[in-house]
Amino acid sequence: MNIESVREYCLRKKGVTESFPFDETSLVMKVMNKMFALIDLEEANSVSLKCDPERAINLREHYEGIEGAYHFNKRHWNNVRLDKDVSDVLLKELIDHSYEEVIKKFTKKLRTEYDSIA
Repeated sequence: MNIESVREYCLRKKGVTESFPFDETSLVMKVMNKMFALIDLEEANSVSLKCDPERAINLREHYEGIEGAYHFNKRHWNNVRLDKDVSDVLLKELIDHSYEEVIKKFTKKLRTEYDSIA
């Protein structure tokens, strides 16, 4: 996958918006205003994704292209390089996992609002 494919894959998910809250090169993907991905447009070869802490460590041990995300809580965020050993299938699964990690922490009110989206 390339950066544009990652962006399009994220935007196809329910309740997702994109914005540039930090700078003009860090594209943030949010579900119901909660960040689940940050796409680096400057280098155009990586995406930071939320991850279960135990799984994050396991992934970093097994893939050269996955490391703790810079400027994030490395316990919960991985940086995934698109030019390394991470397959497109795994990358999509990691995007899905990040999205689900955010959704499962929704308040009841936010979950109701999310569930009402067609």
